[in-house]
Amino acid sequence: MTAFVKIDGVSRVFGPNLTTGEKIAAKLGARVETRSVHAVSDVSLEVRKGETLGLVGESGCGKSTLGRLIAGILPPSSGRVTIDGVPVMTHGVKATTRVQTVFQDPFASLDPRMKVGDTVAEGPITHGLTTRADAASYVAEWFRKVGLDPVWADRYPHQFSGGQRQRIAIARALAMKPDVLICDEPVASLDVSIQAQIINLFLELTRDLNLTTVFISHDLSVVRHVSDRVAVMYLGRIVELGPVAEVFGTPAHPYTDALIGSVPKLVLDGDELVRFETIKGEVPSPLSPPAGCFFHPRCALATPECSRDMPLMRPVAGRAEADTRAVACHHSEQLVPG
Repeated sequence: MTAFVKIDGVSRVFGPNLTTGEKIAAKLGARVETRSVHAVSDVSLEVRKGETLGLVGESGCGKSTLGRLIAGILPPSSGRVTIDGVPVMTHGVKATTRVQTVFQDPFASLDPRMKVGDTVAEGPITHGLTTRADAASYVAEWFRKVGLDPVWADRYPHQFSGGQRQRIAIARALAMKPDVLICDEPVASLDVSIQAQIINLFLELTRDLNLTTVFISHDLSVVRHVSDRVAVMYLGRIVELGPVAEVFGTPAHPYTDALIGSVPKLVLDGDELVRFETIKGEVPSPLSPPAGCFFHPRCALATPECSRDMPLMRPVAGRAEADTRAVACHHSEQLVPG
């Protein structure tokens, strides 16, 4: 299948934020060290039509930044994102409504001073998807699709529970009739029982509307349940990519293996509780990432080559094409023999 969403060499660098004292010192001629944060570094991905791509990694690895780059909320420092061959951004400005986002915190993403019906209707009216006269019936249709009573459209966000607010946020995104949906930790702030309801709603809507989805989460069990393929991210780079069952079943990168191994499992081996292992070491600062492979200071398989040369994405052993399953590791064959 050909790519529908194409992320081609995308990077995002955030410039140095100097304190007031540092700015004054710089103006007076003092030497002030400035360092930039490489939040996303040279990421290339393809997402197929109707596919759900899971994006996982530790907090601060660049998942949300990459999601905002795909959505056109942030302009890339280099590279570009296209949907069906059409650029998402032109001259630093979002140029399409074909991609929409559902954010982590629905209370923060909904205007507390607007009735929720007006919030859902605002975008479609602005972009000609409905008229002001027909907006009420248009909003009612989307409320029903996400499991909400249309009479609640005249209420304000604070009058809803967290799960209901997230349903409103989903209705607002889908009312724009997007082809691509970016889900940025959409269930992280919800109770476990409500998470299951929202996840099932996502699965139902993405199937019925044939949506292409990028599902960002730190919860590996959720990603495993909803995704077709998964991309594992570490310190701004993609380190492994492949079908979700294969990546979770036989991880090819030591970081992926460590992530999966760190998930708590309440399993008894005889009378003894099986404990989970945390990932050793701390995530390096994005202000000064290590040379070579970014994961090598925490990796049990690291060799001098790892601290010297940055590994490039390549097909996993036994695979002919990198877009089927790929890994950025010098020693992946030790985890997945050919």
